[in-house]
Amino acid sequence: MALMTTLYGIPNCDTVKRARAWLNEQGVTYRFHDFKKEGVPEARLDAWLASPGWEALVNRRGTTWRKLDDDARAAVVDAASARAALLAHPSLIKRPVVEWRNASVTTGFDPDQWRERV
Repeated sequence: MALMTTLYGIPNCDTVKRARAWLNEQGVTYRFHDFKKEGVPEARLDAWLASPGWEALVNRRGTTWRKLDDDARAAVVDAASARAALLAHPSLIKRPVVEWRNASVTTGFDPDQWRERV
Protein backbone atom coordinates (compact mmCIF):
# COMPACT_ATOMS: atom_id res chain seq x y z
CA MET A 1 0.00 0.00 0.00
CA ALA A 2 1.45 3.36 -1.03
CA LEU A 3 1.66 6.07 1.58
CA MET A 4 -0.07 9.37 0.91
CA THR A 5 1.99 12.53 0.59
CA THR A 6 1.34 14.85 3.55
CA LEU A 7 2.12 18.55 3.47
CA TYR A 8 2.48 20.22 6.87
CA GLY A 9 2.24 23.96 7.23
CA ILE A 10 0.15 27.05 7.82
CA PRO A 11 -2.50 27.91 5.21
CA ASN A 12 -1.74 31.64 5.01
CA CYS A 13 2.02 31.12 4.51
CA ASP A 14 2.98 32.24 0.98
CA THR A 15 5.46 29.38 0.55
CA VAL A 16 2.83 26.84 1.61
CA LYS A 17 0.36 28.42 -0.85
CA ARG A 18 2.89 28.10 -3.69
CA ALA A 19 3.70 24.53 -2.69
CA ARG A 20 0.05 23.50 -2.59
CA ALA A 21 -0.61 25.13 -5.96
CA TRP A 22 2.38 23.30 -7.46
CA LEU A 23 1.22 19.94 -6.09
CA ASN A 24 -2.26 20.58 -7.49
CA GLU A 25 -0.79 21.51 -10.90
CA GLN A 26 1.20 18.25 -10.89
CA GLY A 27 -1.91 16.25 -10.01
CA VAL A 28 -0.39 15.02 -6.74
CA THR A 29 -2.91 13.81 -4.19
CA TYR A 30 -1.87 14.95 -0.73
CA ARG A 31 -3.23 15.60 2.72
CA PHE A 32 -2.73 19.04 4.29
CA HIS A 33 -1.92 19.18 8.01
CA ASP A 34 -2.57 22.66 9.40
CA PHE A 35 -0.19 23.41 12.28
CA LYS A 36 -2.54 26.15 13.53
CA LYS A 37 -5.60 23.88 13.75
CA GLU A 38 -4.04 20.45 14.32
CA GLY A 39 -0.83 21.37 16.13
CA VAL A 40 2.62 19.92 15.63
CA PRO A 41 2.50 16.11 15.75
CA GLU A 42 5.21 15.27 18.27
CA ALA A 43 5.91 11.79 16.91
CA ARG A 44 6.34 13.20 13.40
CA LEU A 45 8.52 16.04 14.74
CA ASP A 46 10.80 13.46 16.37
CA ALA A 47 11.11 11.67 13.01
CA TRP A 48 11.87 14.96 11.23
CA LEU A 49 14.52 15.83 13.82
CA ALA A 50 16.22 12.57 12.83
CA SER A 51 15.82 13.25 9.09
CA PRO A 52 16.13 15.81 7.53
CA GLY A 53 17.54 17.07 10.86
CA TRP A 54 16.98 19.92 13.26
CA GLU A 55 19.03 22.41 11.24
CA ALA A 56 16.71 21.94 8.25
CA LEU A 57 13.60 22.36 10.41
CA VAL A 58 14.46 25.60 12.19
CA ASN A 59 13.54 28.61 10.06
CA ARG A 60 16.15 31.18 11.01
CA ARG A 61 14.96 33.63 8.32
CA GLY A 62 11.39 34.03 9.54
CA THR A 63 9.69 36.64 11.66
CA THR A 64 9.17 34.24 14.56
CA TRP A 65 12.94 33.59 14.83
CA ARG A 66 13.70 37.31 14.70
CA LYS A 67 11.14 38.00 17.45
CA LEU A 68 12.82 35.54 19.85
CA ASP A 69 15.19 37.14 22.31
CA ASP A 70 18.92 36.56 21.94
CA ASP A 71 19.02 33.98 24.74
CA ALA A 72 16.21 31.92 23.17
CA ARG A 73 17.94 31.94 19.77
CA ALA A 74 21.31 31.07 21.32
CA ALA A 75 19.72 28.13 23.18
CA VAL A 76 18.83 26.31 19.93
CA VAL A 77 21.98 24.25 19.54
CA ASP A 78 20.90 20.62 19.03
CA ALA A 79 17.92 18.39 18.31
CA ALA A 80 16.61 18.48 21.89
CA SER A 81 16.71 22.27 22.18
CA ALA A 82 15.29 22.65 18.67
CA ARG A 83 12.43 20.27 19.56
CA ALA A 84 11.51 22.38 22.59
CA ALA A 85 11.63 25.61 20.57
CA LEU A 86 9.60 24.17 17.66
CA LEU A 87 6.89 22.84 19.98
CA ALA A 88 6.72 26.16 21.83
CA HIS A 89 6.72 28.17 18.57
CA PRO A 90 5.33 26.07 15.67
CA SER A 91 5.86 29.01 13.30
CA LEU A 92 9.61 28.39 13.67
CA ILE A 93 9.26 25.24 11.58
CA LYS A 94 10.52 25.80 8.05
CA ARG A 95 7.50 25.36 5.83
CA PRO A 96 6.27 23.34 4.30
CA VAL A 97 7.41 20.03 5.71
CA VAL A 98 6.44 17.31 3.24
CA GLU A 99 6.36 13.60 3.91
CA TRP A 100 6.44 12.03 0.46
CA ARG A 101 4.90 8.72 -0.58
CA ASN A 102 8.36 7.13 -0.61
CA ALA A 103 8.76 8.11 3.08
CA SER A 104 11.36 10.82 2.38
CA VAL A 105 10.92 14.22 4.06
CA THR A 106 11.72 17.68 2.73
CA THR A 107 11.47 21.19 4.17
CA GLY A 108 10.74 24.31 2.18
CA PHE A 109 9.51 24.50 -1.39
CA ASP A 110 11.90 23.60 -4.20
CA PRO A 111 10.11 22.59 -7.43
CA ASP A 112 13.29 21.09 -8.93
CA GLN A 113 13.84 18.88 -5.89
CA TRP A 114 10.14 18.02 -5.71
CA ARG A 115 9.95 16.86 -9.34
CA GLU A 116 12.13 13.90 -8.38
CA ARG A 117 9.64 12.88 -5.68
CA VAL A 118 6.32 13.04 -7.55
